Amino acid sequence: MIVLDQYTKFMVTLHIPLNYSVQVVEGFFNLTHIRNSGVAFGLFADQQYEYKALMFITISTIAIMAILVIFHQNPKSKKLVQMGLILIFSGAIGNLIDRTLHGEVIDFVDFVFKGYHFPAFNIADSCITIGVSLMVIDLFFDTTEPDSNSEIV
Repeated sequence: MIVLDQYTKFMVTLHIPLNYSVQVVEGFFNLTHIRNSGVAFGLFADQQYEYKALMFITISTIAIMAILVIFHQNPKSKKLVQMGLILIFSGAIGNLIDRTLHGEVIDFVDFVFKGYHFPAFNIADSCITIGVSLMVIDLFFDTTEPDSNSEIV
């Protein structure tokens, strides 16, 4: 997923000028090359802070280390949690690469639905969102796979 994220961002940067949109499905879906100096969905993008990129890089690095620790402490039978953590990890790495190289994140997936313009995002953001969703599903529904080594009583 990291490779797919970086490849799509590279292609957008190469083929779509900054702040330009390419209409894919009229009134619904565009590819729009924007840069996000904030966090998910443009939060804090308007904040002017000299060390904002460094702060987000530091926070991302700490979060990535925490994800690795949680992943290794997680029971292997919790497949949804494992998949969720892998997706969150991949998304965090993808956006960390952008912040390290560019000081901001490249976003390009741009949806409009019934007049509502959803904030632009990227593959990394999608991975994080899907990963968190999988973990929430596991929280509300026990998705633990039975251990094949345990006895059935």
